[in-house]
Amino acid sequence: MIPAASLHVAHLGFFDDPMARAPQELLRAWPTLVDVAEAAGGAGVRVSVVQASVHRETLEQNGVRYHFLPVAAGPRRGDVASLAKLLRELAPDLLHVHGLAFCREVLALAALIPELPLVLQDHASAPPRIWRRPLWRRAFARARGIAFCAAAQATPFARAGLLGPHTRIYAIPESTSRFLPGDRREARRSTGIDGEPALLWVGHLDANKDPLTVLDAVSTAVRTLPHLKLWCCFGAAPLLDRVQRRIAGDERLRGRVRLLGEVPHARIEPLMRAADLFVLGSHREGSGYALLEALACALPPVVTDIPSFRALTGAGAVGRLWPCEDAPALAVALQTAARHTGSDARRAVRAHFEHELSSAALGRKLAAMYHSALGRMQRASSAPLPRPGVS
Repeated sequence: MIPAASLHVAHLGFFDDPMARAPQELLRAWPTLVDVAEAAGGAGVRVSVVQASVHRETLEQNGVRYHFLPVAAGPRRGDVASLAKLLRELAPDLLHVHGLAFCREVLALAALIPELPLVLQDHASAPPRIWRRPLWRRAFARARGIAFCAAAQATPFARAGLLGPHTRIYAIPESTSRFLPGDRREARRSTGIDGEPALLWVGHLDANKDPLTVLDAVSTAVRTLPHLKLWCCFGAAPLLDRVQRRIAGDERLRGRVRLLGEVPHARIEPLMRAADLFVLGSHREGSGYALLEALACALPPVVTDIPSFRALTGAGAVGRLWPCEDAPALAVALQTAARHTGSDARRAVRAHFEHELSSAALGRKLAAMYHSALGRMQRASSAPLPRPGVS
């Protein structure tokens, strides 16, 4: 087993920034790129990041070295050869590939440097259409393990025949958050948030997030929570017209639901400090970055009972879970949660975040996955692989 202090892992990001931002700007725009690398670094792992970019630049930040260069497979196979050359120079012990859909890149690397083991991490992928599955199956076969936020998220991939019998599944969040709890009274003063309770929504107004079910539940819940208010931050809003009509057509929602629109990310933290409950109606999430931020701010969540939200809340150990599209169940959950929004509930939420989702916690989970994957590789030549399982 390689000691933690000498373990070197290369994080590979093949997703090209459509805005072609400069590397330093991209690090600010994509906090996960930095947070995951620094979390692993905090656990004693030496991390090098290789990120797809139209720019060629190397920079170092907080002990992590970032290499930006064009990397791709297919018509630009030569770029993967350049990547393989860089990886031989870096000499990592393991590759951590972000995203499941970069199968051509994974296979090209496996052909060029077959001795270098790798793990994959899901970022809200879904199984591909049937004619693309052979490619995915071959790429997945090269992995020593695959990380999902929740182990249950691997089930569709297994049903599609993409996972081998010995594929190790790791339950690890996609990221963490640097948000912190703060004084609720001061946050309310600075943001203008009010309501007893004040509910906060941070998410798109689309079918997956399901704001219409949330509005139905709020309309019901105000019968016993007459001072409730819902504050909505959102970016993309294909359902905005329907949401506005729903609010305008219900006297229990008019004046009670505030559509804030797109809010700068820096303002989300004080809004979460000011609110009493965080609410989302998502049908599917890779992890749930807004939920991670709410938990970091010690904001109790009332969110749908989907695999990633179960994982992030400790199966509802903090907050409340409710079935997708079930407005009556959400109304009851809101009424119940509204009775538990005091300082004790907030301390419990933050304690859960610190133990399971903080940078230190994420770093420990990543380091454990790396050592597990390398240990399995070292044992492979002398012992049978273990039965499929979850770490």
